[in-house]
Amino acid sequence: MLPPTDARILHALQCAPRASFRRIGEAVGVSEQTVARRYQALRRDGVLRVVGLVDPAVHGRAQWVARIRCRPDRVEPLAESLARRPDIAYANLSSGGSEIICTIRAPFDTGPDGRGGDALLRRLPRSAAVLDITIDLLIHPFLEPTDPAGTPDWTGYGPGLTPEERLRLTGDRPPPPAGSPRAPADEDAPLLAALAEDGRTTHTRLAERTGWSVARVTRRLAALESSGTLVYDVDLLPERLGHHLNATLWLRVAPARLRAVGRELAAHPEVAFAGAISGRHNLMLSVICRDPEDFYHYLTTRLAPLPGIDAYEVSIRVRRLKQAASLIAHGRLVHPGSPASRDPGLR
Repeated sequence: MLPPTDARILHALQCAPRASFRRIGEAVGVSEQTVARRYQALRRDGVLRVVGLVDPAVHGRAQWVARIRCRPDRVEPLAESLARRPDIAYANLSSGGSEIICTIRAPFDTGPDGRGGDALLRRLPRSAAVLDITIDLLIHPFLEPTDPAGTPDWTGYGPGLTPEERLRLTGDRPPPPAGSPRAPADEDAPLLAALAEDGRTTHTRLAERTGWSVARVTRRLAALESSGTLVYDVDLLPERLGHHLNATLWLRVAPARLRAVGRELAAHPEVAFAGAISGRHNLMLSVICRDPEDFYHYLTTRLAPLPGIDAYEVSIRVRRLKQAASLIAHGRLVHPGSPASRDPGLR
């Protein structure tokens, strides 16, 4: 079990990824030194990564959810190859290791047939390892938490912050920008590369990496964040936090209930992601639980009572290969460009 202090620190980071250790300590109720020490330990052990990312909407990319059924003896090389691609946001082995579930970032107007030059979607069906492939469009992610001060991320690891403590961290956050985010400038490349390695890199270190002044780094960060171009993600390894059962649920929900069901499920602490998708099932969930009994309890007491769910299918994840911006190597979250990520086998 994750110690309560660590759980509260993780929750604070999800609410405010670049908040100072001092500010997090004030919200959590511990010293700045304790926050720094616990954060560095979790990061060093590969349990946690805070990363800065360019919003995919900047490049007009939609997200496609692919289910790739493979020959069991050929699935591992294909899965690891997919995980290393920059246009793959998430990749997991499921269904006893015979199915790859991944999220592909590709322009919406190319369509899943690959016309318009997207090589991945054209090549996959030709692989000798692939028996069947289904690709559906992510129509709408349900990111709105029930509590306006909360976070849509997975929070089932332990006790989090109270609404008042969350507001203490996020109360001065500007409202989300209207309209589409703007593309970053070419000169932003070293700044964005540094944040992709560590989203909490200090202004001083960012100035060293870019050759800019600290004042210029501060101004450019503020501009990228306020425009919605730069977003932050907190990658966690649930298995290292005592949660060993991960499942993808494919739900069929009555259209009139889709929005209400999606928003309610997204607020469950067990749910890491909820999104409306095209295809035979119209709602996809990523659920994280401690063990099979915990998962059964979730299905029967949290999911089953919701009206409007007509049917569901379950894919049990057997191995996680990639998070939003991290590969998983030897049970640790690593940056895709790190030496550990070049290991011939992602384990």
